[in-house]
Amino acid sequence: MDGTPGPGSQLVVIVGPTAVGKSAAAVELALRVGGEIVCADSRTVYRGMDVGTAKATPSMRARVPHHLLDVADPDEVFTVWDFQRLTRAAIADIRSRGRVPLLVGGTGLYVRALVDGLVLPQVPPDWQARRAWEEEERQRPGTLYHRLQELDPEAAARIPPANLRRVIRALEVVSRTGRRLSEVARRGPGEAAVQVGLDLDRARLYERIRRRIQEQLRAGLVDEVRSLLERGVDPSRPSLQGLGYKELVPYVRGEVSLDEAVRTLERNTRRYAKRQWTWFRADPRVRWLDVDDLPPEEVAERILEGVRTHAGA
Repeated sequence: MDGTPGPGSQLVVIVGPTAVGKSAAAVELALRVGGEIVCADSRTVYRGMDVGTAKATPSMRARVPHHLLDVADPDEVFTVWDFQRLTRAAIADIRSRGRVPLLVGGTGLYVRALVDGLVLPQVPPDWQARRAWEEEERQRPGTLYHRLQELDPEAAARIPPANLRRVIRALEVVSRTGRRLSEVARRGPGEAAVQVGLDLDRARLYERIRRRIQEQLRAGLVDEVRSLLERGVDPSRPSLQGLGYKELVPYVRGEVSLDEAVRTLERNTRRYAKRQWTWFRADPRVRWLDVDDLPPEEVAERILEGVRTHAGA
């Protein structure tokens, strides 16, 4: 880097909805600041799940070191606590070598847990209870969220009703500990951070989502899902509950057509992008940048300009 103010000791965080171009812009930014990328994505942590997670390509990883990729097997449960532990170690290692850590991803809870130092309960998953709750929700939609509103209204206010996984997790904590998630979750030391959100016109983002899904199908997404099932990974595991996997499992099993599976995937991905918008927009610390049709190099330059302005303030 030149003598112009840069990130300094603060962590640079790049967030935004899926398919907005975070990964490509982060690579270009890392090249400009002597950085390394720490991935804040709940799906790219899994080995053997490359296509459906839009994991950084080998060429991107050759240009810039990436951390927190391929650190868990698909049949494992990777928790927020695991993410915090590994990410803090990665950031410390990057800084010890005089490099700049860039936290990049769209999993809002991961980002908040690190930046705000959330200390979350280490409650192991109860798979039997989870299956029972899922069946109850199938029979009576909305039941679990209403129950959470009664048991832990503060947690319910922070969790979207449609996010069944997080609703069940909050109920699980109450069931296993006898205490509300909002009571056992607390704050520890966080990270001083400059947070940048990448944004794009909704219609353009949805077109990017459609194109990405088509590219993933051509790149072998169906074969990737089939391989995971053949390896014995339970479809109820968090890894296969992610976008691109839970929608294609029924197709691989012969339960729906490919067209139907793809339509469901496109719809679910658009809904996920909306939830990401809602999550990150709620944080006033995020500085938004409209990427329009800018190439990754230009997006990186604009991010760097904003970071330097913040550092010199």
